[in-house]
Amino acid sequence: MAHIVFNGLLAALFIFLFVRAGSYPSSMWEPLGSGTFPRLVLGMLVLFNVMIVVQETRHFLRASPLPAKACRAWIWRHRLMFGVLLLFALLVFAVPTLGFRWSSLVFLFVTQVLLGARHWKSLLIAGVIAVAFSFGVEIVFREVFLISLPRGLLD
Repeated sequence: MAHIVFNGLLAALFIFLFVRAGSYPSSMWEPLGSGTFPRLVLGMLVLFNVMIVVQETRHFLRASPLPAKACRAWIWRHRLMFGVLLLFALLVFAVPTLGFRWSSLVFLFVTQVLLGARHWKSLLIAGVIAVAFSFGVEIVFREVFLISLPRGLLD
């Protein structure tokens, strides 16, 4: 049942993002528009989520009832996934304010801490990775691809 609910929520989120991607400004270099690729990917994700919901609904209807604490155990087993999804949602809301560089720096570092970086050596490595990827991705996009990533109040 949790797979049905979770994939249904993901499909709803992807539909929302699909509609939002239609409002991207048009580009004079892309004949299809800047929202075409995100809409194509999001449309495929919606399709995959609907297929998973249909498949899991068939399994759910044939399955025997679960023990009383099965839902709580499933949530506990998947707590890291929920944590990363929450951090990703915070990243999406932070990018317009902080910009890509700073919001992705915080996201990458906190995600690595969530996934297990606890000692000084692993925290140092997590910091280096976060700085390298957040600043590096922005530099590559700006200098190589000539694409400006969102800038925030601190840039």
